[in-house]
Amino acid sequence: MSSEATQLASALETSRGPLVVLTGAGISLASGIPTFRGSDPGAVWARDVTEMATLRYFEADPVGSWRWYRQRFSGILAAEPNPAHRAVAAIERWQARHRRNFLLVTQNIDTLHEAAGSTRIAKVHGSADRCRCANPGCRLGAVDSLGLDEVDFAEFERAPRRSAIPTCPACGSLLRPHVLWFDELYVSHADYRWHVVEPAASRMTLLLCIGTSLAVGVTSFLQSAAREVAAPVFLVDPGARPADPRSSLVHLRCRAEELLPEVVRLLMPSADGR
Repeated sequence: MSSEATQLASALETSRGPLVVLTGAGISLASGIPTFRGSDPGAVWARDVTEMATLRYFEADPVGSWRWYRQRFSGILAAEPNPAHRAVAAIERWQARHRRNFLLVTQNIDTLHEAAGSTRIAKVHGSADRCRCANPGCRLGAVDSLGLDEVDFAEFERAPRRSAIPTCPACGSLLRPHVLWFDELYVSHADYRWHVVEPAASRMTLLLCIGTSLAVGVTSFLQSAAREVAAPVFLVDPGARPADPRSSLVHLRCRAEELLPEVVRLLMPSADGR
């Protein structure tokens, strides 16, 4: 076992309280999903401008927005969990056995954590397998959402145009991707579960960050919350140390799909992570 795995397993064992795990795009890279700000060749923002991921862009060009997301979603939803996703699910089960609270906060819109068996999840940036009403005053625009498999995009796929974009069954407005855009707030939809993230952050005894550049709002919020409650912060990511992390951050420069299964074997040597 590596010293990094031993260090992280020891921290998990001794924290004896609520654990918050924060995951970013790096955890899904081994499943074939490109990162956003990473150095991998497929990194999304190496090719596409940030403006596309805004409510402003959707309102100006809903056809262009849906075409981009439909193409991206097809690859995301075809991916399979890798050992890092399965290890996170195993750590959740380990926490439950020890009667310790757990919350997985993911920035990812893929469904790999769910497929791997994680259950206590806050998908703060939305989910690629769902859509919702573009009218924030509609029940399906602020509280509920629809599975993509409940919506017929066949006509839009044949001839992308505004009139072919599926509409909300509750109010008739256009449907939109169920993702948090750069010009929106975490509290803009109940599915983002910000009402769950905030109290969990105030009680956590350890923050474990995996595959994230620590460069978005939720990462800043959780790091600040960890500082307030004096919770240790670990980052598992093979890249360079983030430019401006809190000084006490423990950076384990390892691939999550390699390190986390080691950690699980240390925590549950006889159960093989199950």
